[in-house]
Amino acid sequence: MDKKWLLRNTSKDIKSLAKSSGVSEVVAKILVNRGIDNEIDVKKFMRASIEDLYDPFLMKNMERAIELIKVAIYNNEKIVVYGDYDADGVTSTVIMYKALKHCGAQVEYYVPDREHEGYGVNSDRIRKLKVQGFTVVLTCDNGIAALEQVKLAKELGMTVIITDHHELSFEEDDAGNRTFNIPMADAVINPKQKDCNYPFKHLCGAGIALKFVQALYMKLGINMEFAWQFIEIAGIGTICDVVDLTSENRIIAKNALAMLTNTKNLGLKCLKEILTISEKEIKSYHVGFQIGPCINATGRLETAALSVELLICEEESRAKELAKILYDLNKKRQEMTTENVEEVIELIQHSTFKNDKVLVIYKENIHESIAGIVAGRVREAFNVPTIILTKGKDNPKGSARSIDEYNLFEELIKCEELLEKFGGHPMAAGLSIKEENIEKLRAKLNLICKLTDEDIVPKVRIDERMPLNKINYDIIKELELLEPFGKGNPSPLLAEKNISVLRIDILGKDANTLKVKFLMPEGNKTIDGICFNRVEEFIELLKDKYGEEHMSYCAKPRGMKLDLIFSPQVNEYNGYKSIQLKILDFKHS
Repeated sequence: MDKKWLLRNTSKDIKSLAKSSGVSEVVAKILVNRGIDNEIDVKKFMRASIEDLYDPFLMKNMERAIELIKVAIYNNEKIVVYGDYDADGVTSTVIMYKALKHCGAQVEYYVPDREHEGYGVNSDRIRKLKVQGFTVVLTCDNGIAALEQVKLAKELGMTVIITDHHELSFEEDDAGNRTFNIPMADAVINPKQKDCNYPFKHLCGAGIALKFVQALYMKLGINMEFAWQFIEIAGIGTICDVVDLTSENRIIAKNALAMLTNTKNLGLKCLKEILTISEKEIKSYHVGFQIGPCINATGRLETAALSVELLICEEESRAKELAKILYDLNKKRQEMTTENVEEVIELIQHSTFKNDKVLVIYKENIHESIAGIVAGRVREAFNVPTIILTKGKDNPKGSARSIDEYNLFEELIKCEELLEKFGGHPMAAGLSIKEENIEKLRAKLNLICKLTDEDIVPKVRIDERMPLNKINYDIIKELELLEPFGKGNPSPLLAEKNISVLRIDILGKDANTLKVKFLMPEGNKTIDGICFNRVEEFIELLKDKYGEEHMSYCAKPRGMKLDLIFSPQVNEYNGYKSIQLKILDFKHS
């Protein structure tokens, strides 16, 4: 799919900002591109200090919620932490459970079964918890949409405290005025409430759990060092839930990575060992693509309670056993995902709706636990909002993933008469629907869709043009200070035009790695570039230039020049260090 390259420009005085903030001009420009454009914010971003976390009592209902929990602890009431089955739900459950245990609470946790109970608070489970003697329900990473379930719990005489970060549902009148639906709980903590004045609105469930513990320990006079130990767990939820890695999320994630590198958590130690990353400095990549998927896999294919148990485990043999279970489940999940993505893409390419601006795909045999991953991969392939539905216990259910130009949650609200249940964010959502309404949903979403052809062209936003002879170890070290990378703080993209190609090699047992030797300007020095999983695309580029009859796997193309988008990195091999380019995109000059 053709992409549009866009170089970010600014009228900001980068040189002055860099000087006053104590950073390089390259770093200053990248931060301005992220909306961090003054000395105070630049310094705060770079230091990512725990001391810069906001007062948790600025969050609406925090004071009330903490008082309720204090009373429950003192009265020895049975408290249940009601979590969720994804990595954010697991980590927020662990934080709440371990913190309350530390405070002497009589507490247990419950993580719902994805297949049989679905997302969020379940009415039958509330009744069972009441029979089991629980008097306090504390939700984490869910509950904001549980209007009926909270009403039931209150009728049963239970205390309900909701901590959540998902969007609030609402009803809209003809004039566009919105009335937001908020459960009648004893306390609702969600910074997205319109009358909540908390300065940062983008915490994930684990982030809000951390703020809850911060507030609880402040009120109980417990040393805050005991609260900060949970940053490690909150950072996993923050990175895996793909929230903006700015402000408090950056502080949590950056400090978590430092803690994870030398973790004292037995379960995480065992998981790192089986992933063979025990000796590595943990980066956001390791959390987002190795640790997090293993934690997620239990909720997808078994029960997320296994992941909770791993993170609270204090017995080594059991921790090793659990780590192996998580690892094996994730391998199985990867295989299932690859197979389903290939099948769905083929289905779309041979369908009548392949040109739809919003893809709605119903495929019964997709395991419902991986519908969200499949939706994300299909969205990446076609760059349009994608909903993947599969056969559920009662009705088809599934997940949706969007693009920046399309607010998925708002568009689903316009179709709520066709849906049985839904919830989520602008970029991701979950839903259930009657089978007879699937075609109606597809038709309506595409009818009301305002995406233009320009909107669905993938856009690559380049941070800075960088001549190859300007790249050095200092630049690479400065860029690493901007870690962790993710949503809201993507890995910096540098670019250059008219780069001469000296040699092309195809590497790897699957011939899926491209290595290119480039000539540096103003001299005879060279620099290597490496590119993964784009070999076929590159070969097509060569064919366009030279014709198929002149192609070979080891090519020395004469006069070939490329425009590149890249990220500079240090390559270490046999004790020798060199600078190389990680090639992210390419085209003929």
